[in-house]
Amino acid sequence: MGDNDVLRRRLADLGLTQDELAGQMNDALEALTGRCGDFSARTVRNLLNGTTRRPIGRTRAALERVFACPLTDLGFAPPSTAAPREDPVLRRTFIAGITAAVATPTNAPTTPRRIGTSDVERLQRKFAEIIASDHRHGGQLGIEQQAAAMSGRALALQETGSASQRVRGQVYASAAAFRSSAMWAAIDGRRFDDAIGHMREAQALAEMSGDPFIKFRIWSHAGTMYRHMGRPADAAAANTVARGLSLTRRDPMFASLGLARHAAIHGAAGDRIAARRCFGQAQDAMNRADPHAQRPVWMNAFYDQAELDSLALSAHLSLGDFARAEFHGHRCLAGLRPHMHRSKAIATARVARAQLEQGDVEPAVATAMSVPADQAALHPRVVGMLRTFGTRLDVIAPNTAPAHTWTQYVRDTRRTPA
Repeated sequence: MGDNDVLRRRLADLGLTQDELAGQMNDALEALTGRCGDFSARTVRNLLNGTTRRPIGRTRAALERVFACPLTDLGFAPPSTAAPREDPVLRRTFIAGITAAVATPTNAPTTPRRIGTSDVERLQRKFAEIIASDHRHGGQLGIEQQAAAMSGRALALQETGSASQRVRGQVYASAAAFRSSAMWAAIDGRRFDDAIGHMREAQALAEMSGDPFIKFRIWSHAGTMYRHMGRPADAAAANTVARGLSLTRRDPMFASLGLARHAAIHGAAGDRIAARRCFGQAQDAMNRADPHAQRPVWMNAFYDQAELDSLALSAHLSLGDFARAEFHGHRCLAGLRPHMHRSKAIATARVARAQLEQGDVEPAVATAMSVPADQAALHPRVVGMLRTFGTRLDVIAPNTAPAHTWTQYVRDTRRTPA
């Protein structure tokens, strides 16, 4: 008996925790049988550590649905000729569910299903899980794929029964929200062509939903995407659409985010005066915002003073104002909430660059080496930032002790198994 390394790698590729995989397996079983499963993190641990070497019945069906491949592709032994005994009640439940799903004649009378708020709440819980996974891992293809798949599931729900106009709008908003998370994961992972495709899907779904909050998120993401692509004019145009929505006049927190991202766009375009003016306005708007107002989960999960300082750090780095960038960087790191792993790695890499450009070589190398190893090796944006840091270090302080320390650190990090 030994660890299932294949399954462990597939789990890491999707950016899922053990609890999250168990949740997806429960959803898969519900889709197959109409009844939610009771898989838990313990189930997944047994699959990973080799305690369960040949999953059968509902476990096998759920795994194959989640990963869209046969069990043998997940590192498990092929099913034996005589299947191991399984709880007969569970087996009958599973078979009955499958039979009902695929064997009922299309003309058989059925009771129309009513799509309600409980369905929307389930989608919103899944969306919150994706948001949390993004803050832990960021930019991973698995997060993008999971979010896109959940958008498809939300759309498929529309075809399963009747619903009020309000509930239909909420389901479309959920589909748009999932697709916007797929878009963000692609932006964060530097897969810009894929991000543009997700953006177009998300925009269409948002229009059908009529939800101004998700419209703001999508257009604001579009502005960030174009900024990272080096297209500041398109970035400003997209972000202007977000800032023009009426919710920015109702809630100063949304006005603040729109202004802060516009300031970062001005920084990328080299407009120092406009960037500083926009950051001042963003800070004023944040100070006016009601901290207890109801806002979407995605907004509450990330936008605060630390994120405003993160955008200021990015802008001042682009402008070459390295002392001001470092100031905002330290303030960002001091204020980041514990779950913001991806944001912490990005801010730390940027602070290191700001220190280096001011000639503080030893502190800069120490700061860069403090970026968590998993983010330094796996997150595309962080990998690129640290690569640029190394290039600039070779220019600013070649053949120095800090430069040698950094070179050795990079070699050791690459040799260390993930």
